[in-house]
Amino acid sequence: MEPVTLTTERLVLRPFAPSDAAAVHAACQEPDIPRWTTVPSPYGLEDAEQFVGTTAPEGWRADTGYAFAVVSRADGSLVGAMSLIRLALLHAPERQAELGYWTAREHRGKGYTAEAAREVVRWAFADLGVERMEWLAEVGNEGSRAVARKVGFRMEGTLRAKLIHQGTRRDAWIGALLPSDLPAAPAASPSVRDTTPYLPYPG
Repeated sequence: MEPVTLTTERLVLRPFAPSDAAAVHAACQEPDIPRWTTVPSPYGLEDAEQFVGTTAPEGWRADTGYAFAVVSRADGSLVGAMSLIRLALLHAPERQAELGYWTAREHRGKGYTAEAAREVVRWAFADLGVERMEWLAEVGNEGSRAVARKVGFRMEGTLRAKLIHQGTRRDAWIGALLPSDLPAAPAASPSVRDTTPYLPYPG
């Protein structure tokens, strides 16, 4: 996959570059990011350099993860990271991906993460053909769940012992978003639709 750049009213979502290492390192010193995500702890500058210089670009090349640097259009500061991960089922009949993200502490509470997430899921549905977008977070990660709800994810339940974090199995919340869950796009926008018929169980 060739890396792409997306834009919203306040943000630019672009591939990570080596010059982002210092900002990624600084953001990941905030305890909540290693607590609730898979970034190493402690998080050194060499970890950030590895991520922006090797891990993120290799994910695009190998179609294993599409990582975006979320950057403010106003001042160019790094707001956070937004990724599509677990892409093994993207080109299978399941047409599935998972959305993950973290936000630098100083940029929280401004709606940036939900704004970026909406753009990424629209792109995934319209351009990548995703038909089911999943979101997972360790039980207790209320901030991540609040963002997912704002984007439109429907909470589907709790998966027992789904995640391993710091050597311990943890329960996870799971939510899903379908193309049909999004508001109708303006006539000038690319259509987003399910291509595989869906027969929901009526209960």
